[in-house]
Amino acid sequence: MIQIDDAGSGSLIGGTIIGAMRSNTKEYHYKIIPLELYNYENFKQKKYLDYVINITIELLNLLNVSKDEEILICRGYMFDKLRKWFKKNHYNFTNTKISDPLQTKIEKSFEDYTLSLGFPQEFINYTKYPFHFHRILKWVYADYENRKKLCKVGWKSWQKYKDIKLEITYDRMKKNNYLCLKCNSIINKNSKVKIINYTSNRPNKIILHLKC
Repeated sequence: MIQIDDAGSGSLIGGTIIGAMRSNTKEYHYKIIPLELYNYENFKQKKYLDYVINITIELLNLLNVSKDEEILICRGYMFDKLRKWFKKNHYNFTNTKISDPLQTKIEKSFEDYTLSLGFPQEFINYTKYPFHFHRILKWVYADYENRKKLCKVGWKSWQKYKDIKLEITYDRMKKNNYLCLKCNSIINKNSKVKIINYTSNRPNKIILHLKC
């Protein structure tokens, strides 16, 4: 039996991972939908959904899947066009909620991918919802010019929050073990800090080293 799922489609940063696993052997492969398919024009035309078909064909070939083999596919929107392609090409597939062994594996793949983009390990380790839109937005605005390139800029939510008015203030750090969201290093207590103030869904503060 083959499982097919996605990870990262709801994350502001990074592309989307499409993964497939043969459940009895745990053989696993994945591919990434590139960020360029999430720019304004490509996203508007939903070209990422066409790319899912291309990726899946590659994954099925890697796993040597026959048309009569049972395939379980995530019922999410990412696979809308793939379902039509499966039906047209007479594959034996079922729409369902994907669980382990693939779910944990593909989520870990996406976490590793975001770490390669510079996303903090601490966000993943200590935040219940590390890929929540406004949490990621805070990380993006800590180094806006560099990190906006990592975003799914075709999203309506990005269009809404991409030009937030920022106010810069200065203070001294009053907490211990606070992480600078730009350089990802600890800010020493009582040291001078730069604070980026902005309002998205609520007022936010980004605390950085003075020179960051």
